[in-house]
Amino acid sequence: MVGDHSHLCQFDASHYTEAVKNALHGTLPLLAVDRSSATPLHKQIYDGYRAAILRGDMRCGEQIPSSRELAAQLHVSRFPVLNAYAQLLAEGYFESRIGAGTFISSSLPEQLMSVPQRAEDPVENPAGPRPVSRRSALYPLFPRTPMLRGWGSFGVHQPALDQFPFPIWSALVGRHSRNPHVRAIHHIDPRGAERFRDAICNYLRTARGVKCESDQILVVSGSQQALDITARVLLDPGNSVWVEEPGYSLERIVLKAAGCRLIPVPVDQEGMVVSVGMKRAFRARAAFVTPSHQYPLGSTMSASRRIQLLNWAQSAGAWIIEDDYDSEYRYESLPVASMHGLDINSRVIYIGTFSKVLFPSLRLGYLVVPRDLVDRFVSVRHAMDIFPAYLHQEVLADFINEGHFTRHIRKMRQVYKERRAALIENLAVEFPAERGFEIHGSEAGMHLAMTLPEGFRDVEISVRAARERLWLWPLSPSYLSDKPRQGFVLGFGSTTAEQMGRAVRLMGSVVHSAEVSSG
Repeated sequence: MVGDHSHLCQFDASHYTEAVKNALHGTLPLLAVDRSSATPLHKQIYDGYRAAILRGDMRCGEQIPSSRELAAQLHVSRFPVLNAYAQLLAEGYFESRIGAGTFISSSLPEQLMSVPQRAEDPVENPAGPRPVSRRSALYPLFPRTPMLRGWGSFGVHQPALDQFPFPIWSALVGRHSRNPHVRAIHHIDPRGAERFRDAICNYLRTARGVKCESDQILVVSGSQQALDITARVLLDPGNSVWVEEPGYSLERIVLKAAGCRLIPVPVDQEGMVVSVGMKRAFRARAAFVTPSHQYPLGSTMSASRRIQLLNWAQSAGAWIIEDDYDSEYRYESLPVASMHGLDINSRVIYIGTFSKVLFPSLRLGYLVVPRDLVDRFVSVRHAMDIFPAYLHQEVLADFINEGHFTRHIRKMRQVYKERRAALIENLAVEFPAERGFEIHGSEAGMHLAMTLPEGFRDVEISVRAARERLWLWPLSPSYLSDKPRQGFVLGFGSTTAEQMGRAVRLMGSVVHSAEVSSG
């Protein structure tokens, strides 16, 4: 960026220590340094030379003084002069000639030597054709909605960070940072670290009933990347795919961008209604489901529906993508085994994540794929970003193998059970069922859903609630239909049981005031 650096070419005894016009073997423009300035000395010297060159005060081929000579004239150390010269050489303003010295570069173009002065921060003015792909328009702009901004009451997928064992985690990070194994520094495997995949495999076998080997696991940057890779491997433009109605909106974005035809399949208390999917598109290429804790309504797919879905996939030659995003937490019964564990025909692609149950910025998830698809998934994974970052894989492998993960999950089940119970109890008082408010999916996970009676607009209410620092996630955007249900997806992970009553009462005042205004 070219700027007006004339302030560096004015001598002011109150600010500048020394100025010099001529050196022994080269001519200088008026160059000065200001020791009281926050700008480092090397940057002042660099700026002074650069400005003089761009103004035309110094010409191509003109010799400049040696670093030692300039340092002596300016009464500064040679180090800032050397740093400034190195930068000017690297950027092509200077050139070094062996045995002769340093000169203004002879290759500077004439238009650069006569650049007109302009404001420091020019206004960007894009011009000419600026083509983008049609596919990019299928990705909606990132929503700068209030619900995404804050941390606090009702934030979806916000865990209880106050309960996370950060001292243990920090010690493990320190261990692998101080003495990293060579595989963590340079070991290119698109599937991820072998020790981490082994740890995941052992955990899935015992905790989720997933039948797999470590070479079937791919480490990814959260479940969203897992969905993207899966779509790239399995789906072609024009394919029909079943999606839950309501369902996960970011999943639908991935599928639309892949050119798929989305078939909304309703969800009830037993999960996806498979019979409706078969009537609407029997030859669909795939079904995307959250059977353990449906997002967003929270139902658990019944055993009969799971078997029905697996039988359909086999007869239709289709795939089932099982997103098992927060299955570790159940409160009324033991955890429900995965659908993958029932699959005898290798039709299920299993997606899991640690970002939900540990902390969101971890961005570590995994795919479990059938053996005959491993090579295809690996090739796509490699093309996307070669291989996943290794440090946190090594740390999390130790976190799992040393028992910290299991202890944390066991502890958090009790914590979330108490917070969930407090939320349900207070919702029942503030939003009575006899007035048309309904609670859904409170048996598992880190959120529940509450649907509203007629006369409410959830998106509008969520914006109002954000002004009160309540992060209500509206339910209606989770629907594809023109007549979505109104309601909220309410996370309870980041609000203590003691704080829950106040938060629900504040939510009630916001919601009920919207009811009055709508009336």
